[in-house]
Amino acid sequence: MSAAFARLRRGALALLLACAVLPVAAQQGSAAAADESLQVADPYLELHTGAGRGYPVFFVVERGQRVVVELRRTDWFRVRAAGGQVGWVPRAQLERTLTEAGIGKSFRDILLDDYLRRRVELGGGGGRFGGEPMLKLWLGVRLASPVGLELAGGQVQGTFSGTDFWHVSLVAEPWHDQRWSPFVSVGLGTFRNIPNRSLVDAVGVNAKLAQASAGVRWYISERFVARADTTLYTAFVADNRSLEYRAVSLGLAFFF
Repeated sequence: MSAAFARLRRGALALLLACAVLPVAAQQGSAAAADESLQVADPYLELHTGAGRGYPVFFVVERGQRVVVELRRTDWFRVRAAGGQVGWVPRAQLERTLTEAGIGKSFRDILLDDYLRRRVELGGGGGRFGGEPMLKLWLGVRLASPVGLELAGGQVQGTFSGTDFWHVSLVAEPWHDQRWSPFVSVGLGTFRNIPNRSLVDAVGVNAKLAQASAGVRWYISERFVARADTTLYTAFVADNRSLEYRAVSLGLAFFF
């Protein structure tokens, strides 16, 4: 069991390393913006040949004319002028345009947009399971705005035995669009307890598992989410016998 525990620990470390590397790659992509027509309010709007200050201005849209936003890349927007010219405009300048209702245009921070659109979460953490140290990994997929599925697995290294478990859960997160987002989940899985070899005549346990959890997610920054939860696990070891374990855990996840 100690070898299995070590493998799970290495997996958790690899996951945390991936969480540190993947956001950098993810931010290299483009974030699409819905087509929207905006009116130039400044004396002119400068169109650059690329998404950056180092790209030259090749066209100027005069006050009163309109542009259509086609694409967003971090804090640069690709726009199309009435004459068909397509160029890039920085967020600061585009925020001085007017919407069709005649009010100033504003844009949410790109990182917040990513958080609101998140669909998959991959994370790992540690805690206590029945008073013993635990490592846990999870993969969550959002099915609809407040509902998702989660696959989780854990390893517990006890004094006299080791335990591993996994379960699939239905997750409800009614305030998923908030920075602090509570959630609840229920699920089913399997539970296996393996006694240490030093124990004489000890018998391992393989059982069905049910779980009910309550916790909270906290959007930190970039693509990172911290998570804390408390869980009640019920292992059905026989037709008329079950064991209950309470667990608490803290973890860090990467979403995309």
